[in-house]
Amino acid sequence: MSIELFSLKDKVALVTGGTHGIGMAIAKGMAKAGAKICVNDIFADKLEAAKQEYKKNGVDAFTLIFDVTKEEDVDRGISQIEAKVGPIDILVNNAGIIKRIPILDMKVQEYKDVIEIDLVAPFIISRRVAPSMIKRRAGKIINMCSMMSVYGRNSVSAYASAKGGLKLLTQNMCCEWAKYNIQINGIGPGYIATAQTEAIRVNGHPFNNLVMTRTPAGRWGEPEDLVGAALLLASKAGDYINGQVVYVDGGILANFGYVAGENDVK
Repeated sequence: MSIELFSLKDKVALVTGGTHGIGMAIAKGMAKAGAKICVNDIFADKLEAAKQEYKKNGVDAFTLIFDVTKEEDVDRGISQIEAKVGPIDILVNNAGIIKRIPILDMKVQEYKDVIEIDLVAPFIISRRVAPSMIKRRAGKIINMCSMMSVYGRNSVSAYASAKGGLKLLTQNMCCEWAKYNIQINGIGPGYIATAQTEAIRVNGHPFNNLVMTRTPAGRWGEPEDLVGAALLLASKAGDYINGQVVYVDGGILANFGYVAGENDVK
């Protein structure tokens, strides 16, 4: 019975930006649980490379090009999924970008670019899939939030604004759609070892030192560390979890001023 609780057999899952990193890890995990995986991007070469990577793992992913920030593009893309794969049961709003620029140096357009992809796009896509979920009285939406959903940090004003907004958007979706048996939750990753963080993970880099000493687990997270939370929120096991953000962060949000290896008894 416990395995059945986490089963995604025959469920159709759309993971936006699932061509690499966290999105791909979550999509592979959902595929192993039985889901039919759909992945989008705006670049054909990235989609083809991702499709081959999925195939190596025994996953026949349905890949398609559409821009998450454009309503007409989203409608066209999701219509294709509905026609060729089936109505979407699970939506993972994973596509996102970050620009590490101090506020006084950041152009307004750069700020808007981050907000469009990280906050407006989940609004657009969720609005497109929700009516079908409402009609079927079933559906799961997972928004990829962040630790920046709850606090700021130097040089990530646009990203933190978007992720803070996404947390509240998640809660508002819950308030409006929970009555239709739709569960809308977020996942808040900690510092994860991806291509995006590769440059700052070198030994001796100040940020790497910060992560290694301030995270109680004493390590960077791996994309695969997020799969369990995703399966919980996407499956029957999470049917009464709604409007929450599950932080998968090695304990960093629970901590203030902790340094790994120090004697904590003072």
